[in-house]
Amino acid sequence: MIFGEDRQSYYFVVTNLQDKKIDKPKSFNKEDWSSAYQNVEKELTNEPLKISKGNNINNLNGTLLRNGPGILERGGQWVHHPFDGDGMITSIKFENGQPFLTNRFVKTKGYLEEEKINKFIYRGVFGTQKNGGILNNALDLKFKNIANTHVVKLGDEILALWEAAGPHAIDPDSLDTIGLTTLKGVLKPNEAFSAHPKKDLNSKASSELLVTFGVQTGPKSTIRLMEFNNTGLNSGELIFDRKDTFNGFAFLHDFAITTNWAIFLQNAIDFNPLPFVMGQRGAAQCLKSNPNKKAKFFIIPRESGLFRGQPPLTIDAPEGFVFHHVNAFEKDSKIVLDSIFYDDFPSVGPDENFRDIDFDKYPEGKLKRSFIDLKKKTCELETLSEQCCEFAVVNPKNLGLTATFSWMASTSQKLGNAPLQAIKKINLTSKEEISWSAGPSGFVSEPIMVPSENSSKEDEGFLFILLWNGERRGSDLVILDANDLKELAVYELPISIPHGLHGSWVN
Repeated sequence: MIFGEDRQSYYFVVTNLQDKKIDKPKSFNKEDWSSAYQNVEKELTNEPLKISKGNNINNLNGTLLRNGPGILERGGQWVHHPFDGDGMITSIKFENGQPFLTNRFVKTKGYLEEEKINKFIYRGVFGTQKNGGILNNALDLKFKNIANTHVVKLGDEILALWEAAGPHAIDPDSLDTIGLTTLKGVLKPNEAFSAHPKKDLNSKASSELLVTFGVQTGPKSTIRLMEFNNTGLNSGELIFDRKDTFNGFAFLHDFAITTNWAIFLQNAIDFNPLPFVMGQRGAAQCLKSNPNKKAKFFIIPRESGLFRGQPPLTIDAPEGFVFHHVNAFEKDSKIVLDSIFYDDFPSVGPDENFRDIDFDKYPEGKLKRSFIDLKKKTCELETLSEQCCEFAVVNPKNLGLTATFSWMASTSQKLGNAPLQAIKKINLTSKEEISWSAGPSGFVSEPIMVPSENSSKEDEGFLFILLWNGERRGSDLVILDANDLKELAVYELPISIPHGLHGSWVN
């Protein structure tokens, strides 16, 4: 069923996963999609948002934090990939339902240096080069910490995260950049700190833990698994810490947790640094899937769990490439892990323009479930959805435990690759699903699920989505009912925000 009156309307779509007859041809306009890629034009402070559709949620209090690239062009030169753009934090604070927006660029050392002369002076991991060709880029192995991937609260600090280096501390109220932090000496200066920490609300060690990791790569790679108390007087204190070393170069963007385990998937890829060293490619462009290798699960006992101090397990993993995991839980002697799988590593080549890519040439992400048998050290894989999707989440109260529902950004069409234009809710057991679509001219980002404080039902709460409205060339905030994906409120934002990455909700 599709409801909508004109092109400016959003649509609510109810579909069955197996019903291919309703699949619609591609209807998006690439210019609508690519128009989001622009520099954020200004910084605002406590700007009240005006509602354009629906009603304020009167008892809503808390803050939505989002991170993503905010600078994509300097002096006429574009980044080669949006992931190379400097981070920009958006805070939307709700006071009795009325939202107020504050946004700030993360004033990293590299940002300040480049802002001063309006010129890129650092190479980007995903292919951005300095002007001057190969000779000016060869042997320059310095990276700019762009702090553009995630934003979370740890203790009294707001942290802007980028996985290849240390976190930047951000003032919780003004969003002004305080600077690189070692988290009270936990980290060495600029030590890698994941951009995908997990908030564990179910540990027996604390009412809330923030679990995260860092990777030191090389011929052998070391994973440092850290667990921080994130509540009460000792909030922000590191209480569990362990290091494990594995063979080979590790490219680990995300991980998953259960009550007792931390699960990492090492994709079957090779890293040849020579083109990067010689100034020909970005470091990420030197990654290539190796069909002759086996992907591996690195399964590390959590120090807060029942198997503290025991050695990690290494188990063969399914074929494919994974950026993001959704959730994991334990069942008997198995770990059940939901992830977004690609057939191959998606990368924008040196001669490609990210604003004009051919979606048909890139692998689509599909929601799949791994059944990892810890006793037999085997794994079986099941496809939960054939529809292209990304940025899938569960109710944060169910993270690490069995979850019935997941919410994710998806394509509007059922098969093939395309921009993410819909929010889908799927029952992970029955595979029944419902979808809300912003098509044909709206493009969605990661949904942030905020559970209802007054209900124990897993799918009671709100979904917050920053959306690019290609019709008016601007950004919207959309709030959906997590249960039925009913549209509750839409706010037109006073700034234009490029397609972003990750965020969190802070009470």
